[in-house]
Amino acid sequence: MDAVLEWVRAVGMAVGAVFASAPPDHPVFYGYVEADYQRVAPAQAGVLTALNVARGGTVHAGDVVAQLDATAETAAVAQVTAQVAQAESQLADLRKGQRSPELDALQAQRGQAVADLQLSEANFNRQTQLNRDGVATKGALDTAKAAYDRDRARISQLDAQIRAANMGARADQIAAAEAAVAAQRAALALAQFRLSQRTLTATSAATVSDTLFTAGEFVPAGAAVVSLLAPAAVKVRFFLPETAIGAVRIGTPVRFACDGCGVGMTAKVDFIATQPEYTPPIIYSRESRAKLVFLVEARPDRPDGLHPGQPVEVDTRP
Repeated sequence: MDAVLEWVRAVGMAVGAVFASAPPDHPVFYGYVEADYQRVAPAQAGVLTALNVARGGTVHAGDVVAQLDATAETAAVAQVTAQVAQAESQLADLRKGQRSPELDALQAQRGQAVADLQLSEANFNRQTQLNRDGVATKGALDTAKAAYDRDRARISQLDAQIRAANMGARADQIAAAEAAVAAQRAALALAQFRLSQRTLTATSAATVSDTLFTAGEFVPAGAAVVSLLAPAAVKVRFFLPETAIGAVRIGTPVRFACDGCGVGMTAKVDFIATQPEYTPPIIYSRESRAKLVFLVEARPDRPDGLHPGQPVEVDTRP
């Protein structure tokens, strides 16, 4: 415990020495550089098969940073793709009606029916004449007429079947097939989305701050694999006493300085805490550390060269 206290005391003296120069002629406020890290994590658990980045490296938007095992998802995409093709084929078959051999068979049956009609018509005409001459009986005439009417009806029946075959399936059958195709396509989109989630990509240009898993390890759902730091994610965090908090608003420009930051560094306030707090012990100011302060964050106009953890001096004068 004594060693820890000595280390804290030494760190405090070292940081205090940074600001040990002569007091400025206007109030400055002390803080540090912070950042909002982008933690790239999978939505579903799996084994990490490839890690394509290393700490300190850089990535661009769309770069693949890691890959999880996608055996099951790839198989699911292949299965649903085949189901989509099957449903589309069934729909196309319903829309185009019966096949040519089936239509040829109906046409052949109609040809035979036409021949039967010609024969029955000739027999009916002959029986009609014989009946007029008093040779044929009324029964023979009725039989010939029935055969003639039967053959005419047979042709009408075959004509209707041929028209129906050319029309294809009923509207409700086609609608059901169309719904089946739409359902399979939606299932395919879902399967492809799940497959895409096995590939982790960077959403913007950034520096690789840390890698948290290695290839071959099991990654739980939502666990960060890579931590990225984009330049725009860097911010200046500082604390203002209650006597000075009224001078800043969201969008207020401020100036700040730090070792090695160059001159003329500026930022815009984008967050002001609504509740005060006591000055944290890591903030070293020349005034009392026990006063109430408000946390303020500002986005630098030029974040290049800034590193999280750097102490800064902030000037809020207009």
